[in-house]
Amino acid sequence: MVNPYDDNYFMKKALQEAQAAFEIGEVPVGAVVVVKNRIIGRAHNLTEKLNDVTAHAEMQAITAAANFLGGKYLHGCTLYVTLEPCQMCAGALYWSQISKIVYGASDLERGFMVMGTTLHPKTEVVGGILEGESAELLKRFFIQKRNLN
Repeated sequence: MVNPYDDNYFMKKALQEAQAAFEIGEVPVGAVVVVKNRIIGRAHNLTEKLNDVTAHAEMQAITAAANFLGGKYLHGCTLYVTLEPCQMCAGALYWSQISKIVYGASDLERGFMVMGTTLHPKTEVVGGILEGESAELLKRFFIQKRNLN
């Protein structure tokens, strides 16, 4: 039997969050945290709305998931995020001991990989899931932003 709840399914949910960010003028990054095929945290960037540089989608989703679980560790959880996490978010993911990170587009300037940030040794990483859709939304956002200025 085919499992409909695969990486593409949950990345589409993260893309819905990214679209919500796009619609309110935030950099369109979305994230969901999943455990046993259930979304327990969802978020998008809120740095402009909250005037908070730490209000990245990943940080918001980590907090939501930890609150849902009633603890700070995200064992058995997967984060789906439309853009490769930055070093700040990767640090938080390290401390959360999340089991898996799945991201869409790579961030060749500020992503945790290019910055050399390490994750928890047991964290699995998968990149490039719905990469085109994730990158296209970011591209549209920045083109629109340049045209307005």
